[in-house]
Amino acid sequence: MDQIGDARTMQRALTAAHLYYVQDRTMDAIAQELGTSRSTVSRLLTHARATGIVDIRIRSPFAAPQRLEERLAERFGVLTQVVPVPDETTEVDRLQRVAVAAAHALLDLVQDDMIVGVAWGSTTAAVSRHLVPKSVHGATFVQLNGSGNTHSTGLLYASEILSRFAAAYDGSAQQFPVPAFFDDPATKDAMWRERSTRRILDMLPAMDLVLFSTGSAGSRVPSHVYSGGYLEPAELDQLADEGVVGDVATVFYRADGSSDGIALNDRATGPSLGLLRGIPRRLCIVSGVSKLASLRGALAAGIATDLIVDEATARALLE
Repeated sequence: MDQIGDARTMQRALTAAHLYYVQDRTMDAIAQELGTSRSTVSRLLTHARATGIVDIRIRSPFAAPQRLEERLAERFGVLTQVVPVPDETTEVDRLQRVAVAAAHALLDLVQDDMIVGVAWGSTTAAVSRHLVPKSVHGATFVQLNGSGNTHSTGLLYASEILSRFAAAYDGSAQQFPVPAFFDDPATKDAMWRERSTRRILDMLPAMDLVLFSTGSAGSRVPSHVYSGGYLEPAELDQLADEGVVGDVATVFYRADGSSDGIALNDRATGPSLGLLRGIPRRLCIVSGVSKLASLRGALAAGIATDLIVDEATARALLE
């Protein structure tokens, strides 16, 4: 009975959306045609937007964001979407606005039979809470790196993010139940030979799309790897000594994009930057100028094909 009701609501929302957005009918006229109230028509239109029946795109007549996008594409070779956010907006609200934009962009990027890698973190968690449902066939969402640490398994945090993606696209979720960092590189090497672990590792080179943000020790909205008990003070000092400016999926890099010779990477469970560069589409989502150094390093490393960023950070990136 519920499925019948849901199907009927979906059909009515589709009809209302077509009448309103395509045929340019007023809500009063639609209410009369459907034999219902104006408030019900309003709810149907809201339902149509929330479920992806209607995808509203705004193209500004003002050229500033477009010029930023063009200049970023020219300089860094990435397809860029700049999200207009007032400069006085709080960092938390700025992240939410960028996350909403990224969630809508994924409607076009996620397609049938894709393998999509997802790096857990504050930004992808925000994106996962704003996903617009879209039914695709055979999509698989893979956790890029382990999430356990000495205080917690991290499974709940990472699995919630992954599960939201799988639910939004009628796909399956593949968790990676290993620590974010091993204590000893030899332990990692041994674990990487286990068949249960290899099953996930073998999926990574076959990914069609990867979704990530850049981690930064100085971010005003704390990056989870730095605030969630994953790194000891001595390890943070070592990263600073090695010139590290950020990470993607707990793999660290310097300002010039290099990652070789960084000791912690030998114990990290995320995919190498070289592996990431082999994935066809790599969507980087960044909010806030406090992540500027980590974003610059990621672009220098060539690990992004697509970028979604707020306007202030986009301007700073070009200065």
